[in-house]
Amino acid sequence: MFTLSQTSRAWFIDRARQAREERLVQKERERAAVVIQAHVRSFLCRSRLQRDIRREIDDFFKAHDPESTKRSALCIFKIARKLLFLFRIKEDNERFEKLCRSILSSMDAENEPKVWYVSLACSKDLTLLWIKQIKNILWYCCDFLKQLKPEILQDSRLITLYLTMLVTFTDTSTWKILRGKGESLRPAMNHVCANIMGHLNQHGFYSVLQILLTRGLARPRPCLSKGTLTAAFSLALRPVIAAQFSDNLIRPFLIHIMSVPALVTHLSTVTPERLTVLESHDMLRKFIIFLRDEDRCRDVCESLEGCHTLCLMGNLLHLGSLSPRVLEEETDGFVSLLTQMLCYCQKYVSQKKSNLTHWHPVLGWFSQSVDYGLNESMHLITKQLQFLWGVPLIRIFFYDILSKKLLESQEPAHAQPASPQNVLPVKSLLKRAFQKSASVRNILRPVGGKRVDSAEVQKVCNICVLYQTALTTLTQIRLQILTGLTYLDDLLPKLWAFICELGPHGGLKLFLECLNNDTEESKQLLAMLMLFCDCSRHLITILDDIEVYEEQISFKLEELVTISSFLNCFVFKMIWDGIVENAKGETLELFQSVHGWLMVLYERDCRRRFTPEDHWLRKDLKPSVLFQELDRDRKRAQLILQYIPHVIPHKNRVLLFRTMVTKEKEKLGLVETSSASPHVTHITIRRSRMLEDGYEQLRQLSQHAMKGVIRVKFVSDLGVDEAGIDQDGVFKEFLEEIIKRVFDPALNLFKTTSGDERLYPSPTSYIHENYLQLFEFVGKMLGKAVYEGIVVDVPFASFFLSQLLGHHHSVFYSSVDELPSLDSEFYKNLTSIKRYDGDIADLGLTLSYDEDVMGQLVCHELIPGGKTIPVT
Repeated sequence: MFTLSQTSRAWFIDRARQAREERLVQKERERAAVVIQAHVRSFLCRSRLQRDIRREIDDFFKAHDPESTKRSALCIFKIARKLLFLFRIKEDNERFEKLCRSILSSMDAENEPKVWYVSLACSKDLTLLWIKQIKNILWYCCDFLKQLKPEILQDSRLITLYLTMLVTFTDTSTWKILRGKGESLRPAMNHVCANIMGHLNQHGFYSVLQILLTRGLARPRPCLSKGTLTAAFSLALRPVIAAQFSDNLIRPFLIHIMSVPALVTHLSTVTPERLTVLESHDMLRKFIIFLRDEDRCRDVCESLEGCHTLCLMGNLLHLGSLSPRVLEEETDGFVSLLTQMLCYCQKYVSQKKSNLTHWHPVLGWFSQSVDYGLNESMHLITKQLQFLWGVPLIRIFFYDILSKKLLESQEPAHAQPASPQNVLPVKSLLKRAFQKSASVRNILRPVGGKRVDSAEVQKVCNICVLYQTALTTLTQIRLQILTGLTYLDDLLPKLWAFICELGPHGGLKLFLECLNNDTEESKQLLAMLMLFCDCSRHLITILDDIEVYEEQISFKLEELVTISSFLNCFVFKMIWDGIVENAKGETLELFQSVHGWLMVLYERDCRRRFTPEDHWLRKDLKPSVLFQELDRDRKRAQLILQYIPHVIPHKNRVLLFRTMVTKEKEKLGLVETSSASPHVTHITIRRSRMLEDGYEQLRQLSQHAMKGVIRVKFVSDLGVDEAGIDQDGVFKEFLEEIIKRVFDPALNLFKTTSGDERLYPSPTSYIHENYLQLFEFVGKMLGKAVYEGIVVDVPFASFFLSQLLGHHHSVFYSSVDELPSLDSEFYKNLTSIKRYDGDIADLGLTLSYDEDVMGQLVCHELIPGGKTIPVT
């Protein structure tokens, strides 16, 4: 009974709770229904109101209404308020277009003040409302400009309309209300325009213009008309001029406008009068003054990132080329800002591809994001960048150096030379050049005299840092930069003369001291040396023998002797003092530049001597000391052999090699001792088939066996042994005979050059089925001869030796320089074309080469389709 009472009580309570919850849910439903009904009624009311307003607006803008242009400004103002009240870009774009046309039409009315839309600005009751309205209208114009595409005809018309709106209401020059008696209102109206421009700038006006200009100009064919481009650029200039060139507005102008790809190029082509405006306001000077500050320049670069920083650089360089007077006066600041921009880009230039890099057509592998939309205008950007290494800018930058005369024009021929700039007559040179090298060094020694901290030296150093930074940053156009810097024949010799005058004791000692100093001044001086080496190496590479030895373009032979002596000493010191062992970064780049220039001179001297006897040897490097260093496994001794073996006399190098071979044989157990005998490989050779038998029996030998002892037994064709015991004598005979046969041109494995009959691989060696294996076998035989100290007479052509040494992989390798060793007559014909005074087209040449291959004439095209392209 008690349990039943409790159950009934719980049931009653639960039932009451459920009823209460149902009442609450019902109330919530009723309240939700009321809210939904209110929202629906509100939505329907707003929709009805919007339809009514839009209908009223449409009635106002009836097409072909002859009275539409006579509507008062107040009517336009009221209808504009209604449109802005409910404005939606997608639904009301046509209405907004009609509104803008009505406003512009009202501004064109003659002698009707009440029609002029701007007249409302003079009304005390409506001034603030009108200013607010025009600000909103103009910003909606900007919103449309961000979306429109200039390449579409209809959009281009709308762009013209909205730009006209912006042009009209950001400047009072076209306001008819200010003419005559209204002139007194002009200062107040100018303030209104300034207020409007300030509002637009705060909302991102320059970003809108950047989008518009980039869309219209960064394409294969620009699609902005002259009027459109003029209007857009004029709008960009107005806030800057109105603010009297405030830094707060120069910064966004540089970031958003001057970074538009090739903007100055398009302005100079389409609307050059805009550039005149820039020049009249001396804008380039103001840009230079703003950007030469390191913090402001860094801020601009970080805002732009690398790709658009290049665009800004290109536009500034183009402006500079149009205003040489400004550059002459602001050289230091211009060089400083360009260097800072290049250094910013250089931080993100990578040497190789990775998951974090992107390919850039000028910078190479780049670790920042790349705007691939700029690729279509990259050729124009590159043309702008070329102003940096163009002749006009180089003459301006290096004026202090180029304006000086070399001493050769100031001293009589019989005077005793006292500086590296002196140049001896060619006959006198040939007489003295092969005398003692010490005397040449004494005659042409660097003399010093210029203080390193002088303004002149600092200026030249900064310019050299600029160009060296450009070489390491703009990796894909590096050769263009070098070509431009070497265009002036007198720049490099005068730069060398300047280098020789640095410091109290001359350039060499100064630069050696800089190697051990980590100061900014030392880095600048070494950058100057690197630039000189890179440019000189590039120049010598493209000059032929006549230009170097006879015409002596840029450098006299005496100067090359001095330079090579300097470089030889400098590289030796870098290696011997341990600087190269752990070199990285700028130090490694310095070594590569100096060593590269040194080796180009050395190879040129090897082909045709211009230095005295023993010029390349280091007298202070004793062979015994070098051998001791190698025995102790010192890194610097190994680097000497790797990079500059020419500083060691040839006989000592041969002795060193024989010593190394002997040690290796002992290490490999190839030397007979009292306790052990080396493994011997026996081969049997038929004299009538010496090459075939030798090839079959030796080509499979391992590297260890090839270095070991090989015993040869000659047999007749019937297998009868010949008399004789091989104690290396028979093997030597076998080796000499093998080499004689494989290098016989009749075998067609090798050919000889015309004239001096030097050997090189035959282009038709493929007629042998196993010709590649035969070449490998020949290499092993030559290697065995060198390893065993057997002298063989194999006169290889120098171009083939360069290939064996891997010189052809170098960027500065010149196949034309090697051509005389293959075909001297062909080389003379090619160089004569370069000096041909008439019209090359008259010679009837094409970009192809015909070769007689096994009785058939084969045409090799130098470029695709070359046989149909005439040489002009």
